[in-house]
Amino acid sequence: MGDPNFERTVVLLCRHEPEEGSFGLVLNRASNLTLGDVLELPLGAAAPAAPLPLHLGGPVQPNTLHYLHQRADLPDATDLGQNTHWGGNFEVLLGLLQAGEVGADAVRLYAGYSGWGAGQLEAEIGQKTWIVHPPAAGKVFTLATDAFWQAILREKGGRFKALSNYPIDPRLN
Repeated sequence: MGDPNFERTVVLLCRHEPEEGSFGLVLNRASNLTLGDVLELPLGAAAPAAPLPLHLGGPVQPNTLHYLHQRADLPDATDLGQNTHWGGNFEVLLGLLQAGEVGADAVRLYAGYSGWGAGQLEAEIGQKTWIVHPPAAGKVFTLATDAFWQAILREKGGRFKALSNYPIDPRLN
């Protein structure tokens, strides 16, 4: 693709409507920021949610906050399968974190998102720009951020498994 925003990334599609477009989150781009760095929290730095790491969800609207979690009971959340949910009432989520009812290991926060217009993603897949993998939403909470790309390719097997160890610049190998 030649776009550094998506080099060696794994994107979880959260919404795919061919006539409207698609919305996804890059799962394997860490940042050096935490939630407490970008959002005023009721207890400031002492808030249980303050140290939660902020990941880079994609290049679109990087000043927006998106989140994945494992709380099926969070109002307005979208079920992505495999005990993974997208969005929902953020104030309720903060309250659950504050009360210790949700642990840091059950929430992933993302700045920005990845988006495609109507038909754009289908066209890119048709051009073999993307490697499509069966839904693996549950891996959000089982794989380390820096392990996603390699783990997904290895799981696909065959020629993809070989790609998992391929250097970014083969001339430097």
